[in-house]
Amino acid sequence: MDDRYDAVIVGAGTAGLSAALALGRSMRRTLVLDGGPPRNAPTERTHNLFTRDGTPPEELLWLGKRDLERYETVEVREGVAAGAAGTDGDFTLTLDGGEVVSARKLLISTGIVDVMPDVPGFAEAWGRGIYHCPYCHGWEVRDRPLAVLADGAMIMHRVTLIRNLSRDLVALTEGSEISEEDREKLETLGVPLYEKKISRIEDDAGTGRLTGIVFEDGETLAREALFANPPQRQSSELAEMLGCEIEYVEMAKSYVISTNSMTQETTVKGVFAAGDAGRSMQSLPAAVASGTNAGAFINYTLASDDVAAELAASVAS
Repeated sequence: MDDRYDAVIVGAGTAGLSAALALGRSMRRTLVLDGGPPRNAPTERTHNLFTRDGTPPEELLWLGKRDLERYETVEVREGVAAGAAGTDGDFTLTLDGGEVVSARKLLISTGIVDVMPDVPGFAEAWGRGIYHCPYCHGWEVRDRPLAVLADGAMIMHRVTLIRNLSRDLVALTEGSEISEEDREKLETLGVPLYEKKISRIEDDAGTGRLTGIVFEDGETLAREALFANPPQRQSSELAEMLGCEIEYVEMAKSYVISTNSMTQETTVKGVFAAGDAGRSMQSLPAAVASGTNAGAFINYTLASDDVAAELAASVAS
């Protein structure tokens, strides 16, 4: 018996578990490597997912893993892939404990890491008072004193989006260049512009719940939430080890794995990417959809390989 997995999924977030579900239902021998807490672990609840709006992140993943238990070909285990090599049909992954597993296809769904700025209090408030996505967290802070932090080139884009949540809104650029046109737009809309550097973030007794933004000149601006878009990086180096192309998306400040827009296969045959690792549009339902799509196309490539091998063997005999 071939001891290779049909597919190894690296990453057990919403994208990875959704892909595993598609592969399990296709009777594919699949290993899912769970490398630890997801990107949204600091948040109290997840949103925008049909029938699961408001579910805590850890509960959502528990439910996803429970769904997989009925599919005997799917194995979920804790582990981090520390190394990767091989070609389509014959990949190897070296796990952090030294074990080597092999697979016909690989799916990278390890997500991304938000790179926190060197501002005291920022990381502590991330996901609890400082947010990346207004669709994920905007409703909960509607009509409250809000702030938007972005560079001058993007500030109007972000203000336009957040202003719908609250008219008590200020724009922060930390001195980055902003056009006169955008200055005039902000003034007309009644959105104050602060160009001073931020010194620290204040929260409510260490809870991460925002109370104020302190500038370098000592001024404190009382705010209850801040929307910001810090830089991002891939949380795993597997794509680079395998030679996958990585592209930078300026608007998202994100490095994502380049994929075929339909199949989600990377530039390396047999290697696929799903979730935040392979797309700049980052949201829970988008991750679920991309995982399901990747799982379906991985199964299709496996099925195509199987048929081609059987036909070739028939001709040879």
